[in-house]
Amino acid sequence: MEKQKNAVGRRKEAVARVYLSKGTGVITVNGKEYKAYFPIMYLQNQVELPLKTIDGMTSFDIVVNVQGGGPKGQAEAIKMAIARVLCEVNPEYRPSLKKDGLLTRDSRMVERKKFGKAKARRSFQFSKR
Repeated sequence: MEKQKNAVGRRKEAVARVYLSKGTGVITVNGKEYKAYFPIMYLQNQVELPLKTIDGMTSFDIVVNVQGGGPKGQAEAIKMAIARVLCEVNPEYRPSLKKDGLLTRDSRMVERKKFGKAKARRSFQFSKR
């Protein structure tokens, strides 16, 4: 890999742009180290998952720009973007990433609020009298 590669991952309202280059395993999210950006261990594991799947935790430096959504949506968007860029770097990674479900876009979105309802489906409290 002579130059850096990039990919985009999305989840709910979050959009993550990932730039991957040869390096020592540093992951930076919006200018911060990823463990500082995601203090919850579950979210850190989500970000690391594609690299652990291919045993490449110390092979690449990753710079991430992410916006929108909440912490979980952002972490999962980053996970998908890293998996996509790894497939671009080496097509042999694709079967193991696909088997773990890292290349599948989770299309679930928040349902819109309907008129005449309190929320998307919840009705207002009924009063008989």
